[in-house]
Amino acid sequence: MRVDFYQLSRDPAEGVLPQIARNSLKAGERLLVVSAAQDQLGRISEALWTRWADSFLAHGLAGGEHDARQPILLSGTVEPRNGARFLAIADGVWREGDPAFDRTFYLFDEATLQPARDCWRMLGKREGIDRRFWKQEGAKWVEGP
Repeated sequence: MRVDFYQLSRDPAEGVLPQIARNSLKAGERLLVVSAAQDQLGRISEALWTRWADSFLAHGLAGGEHDARQPILLSGTVEPRNGARFLAIADGVWREGDPAFDRTFYLFDEATLQPARDCWRMLGKREGIDRRFWKQEGAKWVEGP
């Protein structure tokens, strides 16, 4: 499993997730986006609809009758009802799926920095985990130590 840690310093999760979602879809994958904060899921939903003037990213909120058809599903729990193998954690609170996702995007900010550090150490003790760290430098993401 690959876990990409994204340290948010310039943009909030809703500013970053549309690009992660678009890239996931381009890779032929479905994405589950998880946050315990319903207002955050609402902002993410709005960003997925409006990020690009020429298109939108089709998605839905979990709990509807068409969850299984959604390429991007927004949820408060780690239940990939859309068959997603990619997980985006938007609120900085680590969660795992059973079975594990192929790839997890773990977004955290200053408020969730210590839990992210703890998670980095915890995952470093596990076999089969490829951890990567990304930080914002201006408008770009760079891989860091």
